[in-house]
Amino acid sequence: MNTATLTSYRLWAYLQLMRPANIVTAWADILAGFAASGSIFNNNVAIGSLAWLLLATTGLYGGGVVFNDVFDAELDAQERPERPIPSGRATRKGAILLGSLLLSLGVAAAAQVSWLSASLAMGIALVALFYDAFGKHHSLLGPINMGICRGGNLLLGVSVLPAMTGEYWFLALIPIVYIAGITVLSRGEVHGAKLSTAVVALLLISTVIGGLLGLGLLQNYQVLAALAFLILFAIRVLLPFIKAVREPSPEQIRIAVKAGILSLIVLDATVAAGFAGLPYGLIVLSLLPISTALAQMFAVT
Repeated sequence: MNTATLTSYRLWAYLQLMRPANIVTAWADILAGFAASGSIFNNNVAIGSLAWLLLATTGLYGGGVVFNDVFDAELDAQERPERPIPSGRATRKGAILLGSLLLSLGVAAAAQVSWLSASLAMGIALVALFYDAFGKHHSLLGPINMGICRGGNLLLGVSVLPAMTGEYWFLALIPIVYIAGITVLSRGEVHGAKLSTAVVALLLISTVIGGLLGLGLLQNYQVLAALAFLILFAIRVLLPFIKAVREPSPEQIRIAVKAGILSLIVLDATVAAGFAGLPYGLIVLSLLPISTALAQMFAVT
């Protein structure tokens, strides 16, 4: 293998650590939060601020998942030896450097928008690291911990107008509960899950669907504009989760978890359409085929 080929081989391995398909779902969080803030109707908000926040979430999510593999290197050597670090295609030291650079980029980019955005980014980075190192090993704390990362990411989008973050803080509860449901189920990806665990995950997902319907109580939320997205979301998530309840095998769980992660975009499109209208919701939804295509090339879980 010549030098150029070896370099490309290693760069591909580090790109795999970042899980690009998942990063696209994080962009959807920002776009949904941006819609909720009302910024799409505010001519005083520069589109540059949105670009900075998209860059920020790229760094934060990418860095978080890289460190996930850093802390899981020994476990992956036993359960997932094909992963970049245990396979030797990426070094642990190189992954630590990459993860650190990405998290720093995330905070620095958010700081270009506002102090609140920078504070949220710093909080997300710290919570992600806590999850990678400790939270994931706790049956109750782990799912909540992971959910807080995504809830914070949605609020990061809202923070483009800092005053609106306090008004719509409760929107973070939707991804918190949703990711908690996915995380609960994902624990059975290798050895399968107990029926009770799969049922709990399904109940959490159902709660999220109810919460999305509940947003219709807000005066500035167009529930009719969001309805088609909500139906699509329910179909994409409920069917594989119900199958996982009926057959909590590793294969069915992996299918359900992958569907759940990618459907974050549909969830965000539902929120975005309700706050900013059908066309904007379709813009967010357009990220789904991009994420799905990337998921064919890179691991999602």
